[in-house]
Amino acid sequence: MNKKILLLILISCFINISFSQEYFIKYTEDEINIDGIEDEIWTDIIESSDYWQWRPTDSLKAKNQTNFKALYDSKNLYFLIKSYISANQFTVYSLKRDFETASADYVQLIFDTFNDATNAFQLQTNQLGLKGDLLVSNGNRDPRVDRNKSWDAIWYVESKIYDDFFLTELKIPFNQLYFSNNTKKWRFNMYRSDTYGQEHSVWSKVPQNQSIGNLAFMGNLIFEKPLENQKKPIALIPYINILNGKEFSAKSRVDRNQIGIDIKVPIANSLNLDFTLNPDFSQVEVDDRIVNTSQWEIKLPEKRQFFTQNSDLFSDFGTSRDAQPFFSRRIGISTNKDGELIENRIISGLRLSGKINENTRIGLLNVLTDQDINNEIAQNNNTLLTFRNKVSKGSNFSFFFLNRESLKEYSFSRNKEKYNRVIGGEYNLASGDGKWFGKVFLHKSFRPAKTDNNKSISSGFMITRNTKKNLIMFYSAYVGDNFRSDLGYYRRYGMYKFEPNYRFRIYPNNPKIHEIEFSHYAAWVFRTNLDNKYEGNIHYSQIQLKYLNTSRLSLQRRQTKTYLYNDFDPTRSSDSTPLPKNNFYDYVDYIFSYKSSSRNIFNIDSSISYGSFFNGEKFSFYNELAFRRQPIFNTSIKLNFDSIKLPSPYSSKDIWLISPKFEFTFSKKIFWTTYIQYSSQLEDLGINSRLQYRFAPLSDLYLVYNDNYFTTNSIQPRFRSINLKLTYWFNI
Repeated sequence: MNKKILLLILISCFINISFSQEYFIKYTEDEINIDGIEDEIWTDIIESSDYWQWRPTDSLKAKNQTNFKALYDSKNLYFLIKSYISANQFTVYSLKRDFETASADYVQLIFDTFNDATNAFQLQTNQLGLKGDLLVSNGNRDPRVDRNKSWDAIWYVESKIYDDFFLTELKIPFNQLYFSNNTKKWRFNMYRSDTYGQEHSVWSKVPQNQSIGNLAFMGNLIFEKPLENQKKPIALIPYINILNGKEFSAKSRVDRNQIGIDIKVPIANSLNLDFTLNPDFSQVEVDDRIVNTSQWEIKLPEKRQFFTQNSDLFSDFGTSRDAQPFFSRRIGISTNKDGELIENRIISGLRLSGKINENTRIGLLNVLTDQDINNEIAQNNNTLLTFRNKVSKGSNFSFFFLNRESLKEYSFSRNKEKYNRVIGGEYNLASGDGKWFGKVFLHKSFRPAKTDNNKSISSGFMITRNTKKNLIMFYSAYVGDNFRSDLGYYRRYGMYKFEPNYRFRIYPNNPKIHEIEFSHYAAWVFRTNLDNKYEGNIHYSQIQLKYLNTSRLSLQRRQTKTYLYNDFDPTRSSDSTPLPKNNFYDYVDYIFSYKSSSRNIFNIDSSISYGSFFNGEKFSFYNELAFRRQPIFNTSIKLNFDSIKLPSPYSSKDIWLISPKFEFTFSKKIFWTTYIQYSSQLEDLGINSRLQYRFAPLSDLYLVYNDNYFTTNSIQPRFRSINLKLTYWFNI
């Protein structure tokens, strides 16, 4: 029996090794001209090929192969990539940096320079030689949350299209990446999306149930000579912003000339210090309007670059839905005396982040926000210290200390608001084969007010088993009655939640359908601050068909049971009668969704739902219609409609959200985006138009126009502004 087990282990190891690619990179003294042409220097360099399909299947070689060659000198890493095509057609949405890759054509290179299967650098390009660069965290198991586009590096790429292939040449300066001194090996993978060939392919084989960029599945780059650390420059990024505006309700002008600076200082090869003084985020894309018919606060994504860089070190604690102790959007967004969320000025910020050795990463974030006496907002110092140590490839233990503290005494402040502190520890698990991942966490908060220490903790666990056909997940979270995190995101305090989740996948041998997925999600919630009273549950069942041409079709059934502890009006009307508290509501709805192929010049993403809703009924539809004239012009319009019908005397209402968007990318340097949003629920109409000119590497000129209107009874102007912002990147 032992011999059989040993034999199985050896066979398994052989299989894993057999699909682990390696490429030996030769050193050169010659600097290579980047022009998308295979020059003589590449002639005798060994070519790596044998790409595997990821989709539609993971058991066959790619139909359209991708081959590459690589060289390096003392300062740069070079790649020559030949991507074969079956048709001289491709899908691209714009010429922007960090271009959209979902259902588009691309070639991506991913470098795990510390060989830890946790963090990596990712570069992406396509037939037009566009640039995209991202930071990868958490093993890249879920690209929707584990990829950060805020990182911008200086590198070079050129592409040329030939009859049956396109050729891409890259030059990547070593001083843009971080790695250990004298290393000779990086973990590496390269993958490609070929929309008209209807396949995704990878250099080092990845199971199709895993994310194509999962860091558990990588080959190796072996360097001929050890790599030496490169001196990294100090970066100074000053800005000037000139704003002219008018507040119509107050009949006042808003004229502001603002200057500030960002400074980036390399402390060591893998450790960086970032400092911002008087930051301005006026050029950041506006938030999407959201229709909210639930009891809970809507969580909007962070878009401010200072907070998104290295965000995995700071924001990956707890769970994003129920128990997230730090959420950066809380900084600079405060609640005024009327309970409304308003923007609060950030005076300065400091961030220290990176590796201090092969196994340990640290992070320090400190942000000072200004006081606002009129709105009864105190000046606060906000600090987050984090420590993360690798246990094994993909697995780590982490610790954090979080402190929000008022710097002054205010007449409007209560003593319990003087400070709020949270400490916590977590263990993050990821198996080497990508089949197991999860986490366990325990957090404790501290406030001036005396609280029951046993009820001032938050804890939870999540474990997931992901195989080719099955995904099984169990999740549980507890938030104590007296636990508080002023800089975190919590839907409710004093609760216990349990969630199981199951997915079953079928990969049919069908020329059109790639995958059929059956899934069921459930959750039960109890309120520990109300004698463990049962709050409700949700059951969500779905069947989804994923087609090779990137279109999708799904049917869902959702059953909800909820207990209202407070009066609640789902229409959020100002003069309505709310649903009464201390009652259970049980309702069911059905959702049909369809998304057409992204290869189409005109495409649609649509869903329709109908069913009971609290003690009434609700009909909803969501449609996004999009048209592109690639790569110059993209336009789309989102139409959201919710019709809520509740019995008298409660409110009934039709809610509209209309959002057209127009995007011109005139070149790789000039972009113009206009975003219009109308919400009948918020009684608001907003226009944001932004012209961007990237005149030098990582240096931009922005012209931004904002216009906002009340739409309560008629369209009345609310606020209008135009601002000109110039940023320039200096290396010293």
